[in-house]
Amino acid sequence: MDGKRLEYKGEAAIKEIKKLTSKADEVQEKILKKILISNGETTYLNKFMNGSKDVSHFKLSVPVTTYKDVKPFIQKIANGEDSSLLTGHTITEMLCSSGTSEGEPKLMPSIAEDLDRRTFLYNLIMPIMNQYISGLDEGKAMYLYFVKAEMSTNSGLPARTVLTSYYKSKHFKCRARDPYNDFTSPDQAILCKDSNQSMYCQLLAGLIHRRQVLRLGAVFASALLRAISFLQCHWPQLCHDIRTGQLDLKLVTDIACQNSMSAVLTSPDPELADEIEDICSRDSSWKGILCELWPRAKYIEAVVTGSMAQYIPALNHYSDGKLSLVCTMYASSECFFGVNLNPFCDPADVAFTLLPNMGYFEFIPLGDNGSHVINVDEDEEVAVDKLVDLVDVRVGCYYELVVTTFAGLCRYRIGDVLQVSGFHNKAPQFRFICRRNVVLCIDNDKTNEKDLHNSITRAAKMLLEPYNALLVEYTSFPDTSSLPGHYVLFWEIIQHSEHSELYYNCSSNVIQDCCIMVEEELDYVYRRCRSFDKSVGPLEIRVVEAGTFDKLMDFYVSEQGASINQYKTPRCIKSNAALKLLNSNVKASFFSPRDPTWDASV
Repeated sequence: MDGKRLEYKGEAAIKEIKKLTSKADEVQEKILKKILISNGETTYLNKFMNGSKDVSHFKLSVPVTTYKDVKPFIQKIANGEDSSLLTGHTITEMLCSSGTSEGEPKLMPSIAEDLDRRTFLYNLIMPIMNQYISGLDEGKAMYLYFVKAEMSTNSGLPARTVLTSYYKSKHFKCRARDPYNDFTSPDQAILCKDSNQSMYCQLLAGLIHRRQVLRLGAVFASALLRAISFLQCHWPQLCHDIRTGQLDLKLVTDIACQNSMSAVLTSPDPELADEIEDICSRDSSWKGILCELWPRAKYIEAVVTGSMAQYIPALNHYSDGKLSLVCTMYASSECFFGVNLNPFCDPADVAFTLLPNMGYFEFIPLGDNGSHVINVDEDEEVAVDKLVDLVDVRVGCYYELVVTTFAGLCRYRIGDVLQVSGFHNKAPQFRFICRRNVVLCIDNDKTNEKDLHNSITRAAKMLLEPYNALLVEYTSFPDTSSLPGHYVLFWEIIQHSEHSELYYNCSSNVIQDCCIMVEEELDYVYRRCRSFDKSVGPLEIRVVEAGTFDKLMDFYVSEQGASINQYKTPRCIKSNAALKLLNSNVKASFFSPRDPTWDASV
């Protein structure tokens, strides 16, 4: 990538977005040509191209792929064979997926130039934000970022998450001072491999700078809520450190963290400690706590689309609805895709403009020419003539994203279902709908992530909120241990009331009503299987102890290699160990009291 583009700031960045999107078709053609020139002689592409670097030949001959198609090549490179199996560039590292979307981490090849592309996208965010809000250079950002301890492949290549890769790169560590990206967290705290020590130091730094903080954030909404939970447990000790001016060296043993925090925690500040103590002990529900602790904060930045939309009510609770929820960019381990040009829109309306210089993008229409969302089997072969170019997608239609990268992925199915919401110049804007393969299935029913989320959140809003109760987290699994099998939902609920417990006073009706309302909101096929075919049993909600989903996250981070920075609660549990953990924390169980309605004439 042109190094100059990494330095785009302010108006120059906005002009570059306009330039790229106005010529999206031309930029895409050039990107594909460059990829074919650099990768045309690779073992993989040569199988289909026979040495040709012609764009038309590529579109006719190169098949659509999934991870199982490229995994053998990736494994060979990881074991020491040459990068030319996949790419004309040198593969410098392998990027691990989050490890919770599909059961196990995937390794994605990455080249040095990929860091340039990611940095280019990051550098567009503040110029976009500055169009909507002023003065962001007059304070600090309390963004909670984390790394994951990296591994090495058999050949010595680093294997780490995409965010760990970025935070450990010179692009991040050697960045020039920028008043628009002045973080409260010392780099050494971000780079600490112990997530608890990192969290403690970052929260301590954020509290010390509480009156300078203008924005709050984390990569995913779940990480920010994890921080709030951590703060609820540790605020007395944090106040003690601020009061005495001394870091608790029993809690923070990492030497780099200790050294970096000595520049933040410079002297005792009993007045600040008293302020924080008063705020944290004032209201047990912690409603509006974020605005109380950080009174100058103007918004929260985090991913709140897809499964992360589950956390919007909780974030609104802790901010008392006073802070906008801002989702700035769309990215994955495979490729960084685009930005949100309207960051202060309602979270339900978030749409990402795909930038045509980030990779070569194609799309699989879903349903009848993209008119309906359907589940597409990962193993289903996709004819290349069905693929649609970036500029040819249609507004309102649904597609699965396919990407070709300089690092060697060719027509690779990302697995994300997107809906076209409009265009910015010639570049389409997409709403993220769901992951393709996150489904519950017992018989002929197939419930995707979006439908599951919508049914659960509607039931929680309609039936729990009147009792001042909040569904803070959920997951599911298809229980086929008895016949017929049935859906099981694990719910963690908090109730902001000092006088009653929802589980004991309302268990006979409220949670059962939630069961049936979830079922009523699911699709026609599910309701037919339940009511007519009797091939699916009554839906079950298992209410778990407070903190259970924190334990689940700890499990995936410590046992499954997930990154705290990228962790997303799996919406369908596939791990027996994770299922055992959830079941060991169940405090009550409820079933649908009747069949959902179903009309055979529909």
